[in-house]
Amino acid sequence: MKNYDTVIFDLDGTLLNTLEDLTDSVNYAMDKYGFHTHTIDEVRRFVGNGLKKLMERALPSDVTEEQFQAVFTDFCAHYGENCAKKTCPYAGIPELLDQLNAQGMKLAIVSNKGDFAVQQLRDLYFKGKIGVAIGEKTGIRRKPAPDTAFEAMKRLGSDSAHSVYVGDSDVDIETAKNAGLSCISVTWGFRDRAFLEAHGAKYFADTPKDILAFLER
Repeated sequence: MKNYDTVIFDLDGTLLNTLEDLTDSVNYAMDKYGFHTHTIDEVRRFVGNGLKKLMERALPSDVTEEQFQAVFTDFCAHYGENCAKKTCPYAGIPELLDQLNAQGMKLAIVSNKGDFAVQQLRDLYFKGKIGVAIGEKTGIRRKPAPDTAFEAMKRLGSDSAHSVYVGDSDVDIETAKNAGLSCISVTWGFRDRAFLEAHGAKYFADTPKDILAFLER
């Protein structure tokens, strides 16, 4: 087993349960413009490829570009102001991060969520615990391209041989593969184990303690 010194985490569905706040902001924007609102389970299926793709999936396929931009702009504004109303870390995550820091591990967040929200949520929930956080922004390809993972490792002074990626989706599995990283797929997030297995997951964590066990092998 490799000797890891770096853990790169996905954010939504891995460190934080953000689903209720995302659903509330999606439905705020949808309702404002007279579109059909969505259940939390529907939004769960929409997430994983960034906020823009989330709204593309939420809106009817025949909306105009002007309509889309209006809804998307209001969604982003609402989410920026309300992204921490109901969001919280999953059970055991704060303790996991404390243990990893105590062991001298280097930690990062790599997410397809808009960078404005990633920075806000990192500072609110994980300030002093996770040094690098990268969200979707212009100038760098989002996951499953490996670019944000490479950027995180560069900032941390790490490399793919000593880093592991932790996420909850098929996008995370593909990102890890593209970046040459081992991947731990968590089962408490937005995709279930059967889905993850069907998309090539090899290592699973049912609790945050399982991540520690993987690293200690």
